Amino acid sequence: MEVKTGNIKAIANMTKCNDGVYRELRNNAVSDLMEPGSTFKTASLMVALEDGKITPEETVDTGSGVYNMHGSWMKDHNWHRGGYGVITATQALMFSSNVGVSKLIDKNYYDHPEEFVQGLYDLGIATPLNLDIPGWGTPRIRMPNKKKSNWSKTALAWMSIGYETQLAPIQTLTFYNAIANNGVMVKPKFVEAIIKDGLVIKENPTEVIKEAIASPKTIQQIQYMLEEEVNGPGGTGKKAGSTQFRVSGKTGTAQVSQGKGGYHSVRKYLVSFCGYFPSKDPKYTCIVAIQKPGLPASGGLMSGAVFHEISERIYAKHISQNIEEAKDSTSVLIPNVKHGNVADAKYVLNKINVPSSQIAGKEYENITWGKADIDSASVAFNEMGIDNKLIPNVHGMGAKDAVFLLESLGLKVHISGMGKVTSQSIQQGSRFSKGQSIHLTLK
Repeated sequence: MEVKTGNIKAIANMTKCNDGVYRELRNNAVSDLMEPGSTFKTASLMVALEDGKITPEETVDTGSGVYNMHGSWMKDHNWHRGGYGVITATQALMFSSNVGVSKLIDKNYYDHPEEFVQGLYDLGIATPLNLDIPGWGTPRIRMPNKKKSNWSKTALAWMSIGYETQLAPIQTLTFYNAIANNGVMVKPKFVEAIIKDGLVIKENPTEVIKEAIASPKTIQQIQYMLEEEVNGPGGTGKKAGSTQFRVSGKTGTAQVSQGKGGYHSVRKYLVSFCGYFPSKDPKYTCIVAIQKPGLPASGGLMSGAVFHEISERIYAKHISQNIEEAKDSTSVLIPNVKHGNVADAKYVLNKINVPSSQIAGKEYENITWGKADIDSASVAFNEMGIDNKLIPNVHGMGAKDAVFLLESLGLKVHISGMGKVTSQSIQQGSRFSKGQSIHLTLK
């Protein structure tokens, strides 16, 4: 999600089917209402910070990582290693301490939990998004009734760490995007404009849901805490970080209720990481949510690692440097040209003033597919003869050209990896039938 505009740049929803193949079956990002787990701790601490109940330096004793919360045992993920002992509120978020966060919230709101829930509403995290995509889920955050007949002794403590509530991933994303946007919550936007025949018929401006989800002081405090979660010593979000830029965000690991089976039948987990980058003047917010059966289950190690790959790839697209500073006046810069469509390659080479030569007296317009021959000063192409009845050799091609060529022959193409084709599952020169599948590996 683009921080300032709310533009949704990408959504991927992959489900592993019974045959082991991942497919996009439903828009889980907008429809799946699930207990968010520890990503919700950010909202809990923000309520207490905004109400002046705690400060980032407030201390809480987590003991050995096991605490009896009104008759129900609560554990930190490191309880078997002795817990965290006395830590600050910032560290409670950094270490994702269940005991630390729940004790801070329970201490300040146990007698009036409705004030805590109202604080969550004030943050906008429970506001329906009214998305343009059908099937979007409405957040479920229960408000205690006057007699508290819908409220148990442990409800507040477990709500504070991401249980007893249900949110869709895009709702959590929108909340974190507001933190990145200095408190301004904007609605997720899927269509910027409607264009017909080159003319703009309708523009969709950015829609502000809340001008300020909290005071500037609270926003600055939570921004610092989320940056420490990824970059500070012992933070659970370390895997989401980068050596190229600063990342801010929060990990989440929640056990998913199995209906009547509760949490003690076949165990299923939701592991997640939601954050933004770069930490200073953020451009994008992203959430990675993975549903998986059984252990191991770690939002930091699993979802954080995926977030790291996504953020570094996106950030690299925005690096702009002066090419003149990299040029050596004594050298000719020759790019590593892939095999493939000669006309496309010729167009690019001409644009960057790299000489390319004719081969065997043929004009480039008459050579569709060629193998690039690169030396220190120019690029030449050897023509690839294509027989419509035989498998061609696509080694050295990029994915775009290889897939286009093979599909134009009637093959079904599956690819893995990135870069150039290094292997193909059907040997070149083999006969094939239309509709046959071929797998390409790229490196």
